[in-house]
Amino acid sequence: MEAVEANSRQLDKAEWDRLWREHWMTPIATPAEGGRDSEEEFLAGPSSFAEDRERLDRIVKEFDMGFSRLHDLGPAVTVFGSARFNEGSKEYELGRQTGRELANAGFTVMTGGGPGLMEAANRGAHEAGGRSIGCNIILPFEQAPNPYVDDTLNFHYFFTRKVMLVKYSCAFICLPGGFGTMDEIFEAATLIQCRKIGPFPLILLGSDFWERLREFVWNLRETGAISPEDLGFCRIVDSPSEAVSIISERIPAGVKKHLNPPRR
Repeated sequence: MEAVEANSRQLDKAEWDRLWREHWMTPIATPAEGGRDSEEEFLAGPSSFAEDRERLDRIVKEFDMGFSRLHDLGPAVTVFGSARFNEGSKEYELGRQTGRELANAGFTVMTGGGPGLMEAANRGAHEAGGRSIGCNIILPFEQAPNPYVDDTLNFHYFFTRKVMLVKYSCAFICLPGGFGTMDEIFEAATLIQCRKIGPFPLILLGSDFWERLREFVWNLRETGAISPEDLGFCRIVDSPSEAVSIISERIPAGVKKHLNPPRR
């Protein structure tokens, strides 16, 4: 048995290394959709001071767009999740229920504005008569906004978009997802840990999906990579209603008075 497991690990490592070489280290041709506004160009390396100042002006305009359109948003909860789970999946229905529960509790639902579980959360809020916002990222392969948002904000830069999703939220709910969702989870966790925001509820929905993440974080603690008190940085639950109850119980009274009942 040990020999079989060792061989399996070796095969996994070989597959990992193959994909690293063939996918992650091989340039992928993409349409030049972003032009001078593209984050890829911005992060590619040094450029002239004049070009960087010109780009800074565009970044400031993007921040200004977000601030001006979201300043009166009211209490909002950002829902993170994969674009890959479509209607008919249990994950999609979980997202739809989450959006519905948030809207019924008076929260605006804010997502990355794309398909999959972002669409599901926006859809649930929309169907319940609540407010639904999408902060969409413009990608070379065209992530189109989903049809269930009341307002869409389009961003060229991931970091400006992420500021909006954090700045205007009083809590975060994370549905199953991949690298992007992981990035958003740990971005929120780091900001809460360092007392840059909150403390705000950070809730992961779907214990079966997130159990290995919990095990990984335990391992970080055992190796000394994080402090003992960093365990429990999020709450893992299975029920959207429980997630929304946790948020409703923990937001300040000054926020609660601005909750908006859904339109009927």
